Amino acid sequence: MQVPFHSSVASLLVLAGLTSPALAQTPAGDMGVGVELVLAVDVSRSVDPDERAIQRQGYAAAFRSIQLQKAILYGDWKRIAVTYVEWAGAQSQRVAIPWTLIDSAAGAEAFATLIESGVSPPVSRTSISGAIDFASDLFEGNGFAGTRRVIDISGDGPNNQGGSVTEARDAAVMRGITINGLPLMTDSEDGYGGWSSIPDLDRYYVDCVIGGTGAFSISVTSWDQFAAAVRHKLVLEVAGRSPLVREELIRAQALPAADCLVGEKLWGERQRSWGE
Repeated sequence: MQVPFHSSVASLLVLAGLTSPALAQTPAGDMGVGVELVLAVDVSRSVDPDERAIQRQGYAAAFRSIQLQKAILYGDWKRIAVTYVEWAGAQSQRVAIPWTLIDSAAGAEAFATLIESGVSPPVSRTSISGAIDFASDLFEGNGFAGTRRVIDISGDGPNNQGGSVTEARDAAVMRGITINGLPLMTDSEDGYGGWSSIPDLDRYYVDCVIGGTGAFSISVTSWDQFAAAVRHKLVLEVAGRSPLVREELIRAQALPAADCLVGEKLWGERQRSWGE
């Protein structure tokens, strides 16, 4: 189902000189682009208001960066299509910014402004599987034909609601979609001691979440790293490249294999503790 760019917002941006006509209009038919990219951002309650703001600011800064704009404008197609999605529980996904064509620096700036000006309400639970299923369907009939389809999913905990995360991943990969991960392993109020957190979230993302051609995961261990990590990750995704061997990947691979049902088990333990 195609999700059009909201015409009133687009018109305001054009009048403000923030965007090009190509950004302001939903293209007719399937327009060729370098990549169709879904930014799937975790807004579950374990991500506090300040952290949700940091996420929006980090993505906005990435689209304003020279590095990402060059990756877009000097790529094979010199344009990409991107949508910004927020997710939490199994029935809690929303398109915060619909599919948008970015084919200029002005277009990238306009998209950054939309990200930055939005508000991310908190929602309960964590359903990575629901986010993957929701994001996968967004590619159908979106008006674009990318050489690659990529879901960029962030999160601060394992799947604890909805369907199996590995089944959702495998179904997306079968549709030709690549899933890349941004595990948020940051100190927060919930912290590693919180019921929904696990210390080896990086290994969990490698074993249970990412998949498809060239899939990779970049972990964030402190919020002051977030903007740089997002920028680096998006540059690689737009360019169709994977990162060089990174310390966090080496660490993740050195850990014991992840239990892909660990989040569901933690939720079960929490429910049992309520009944005691």
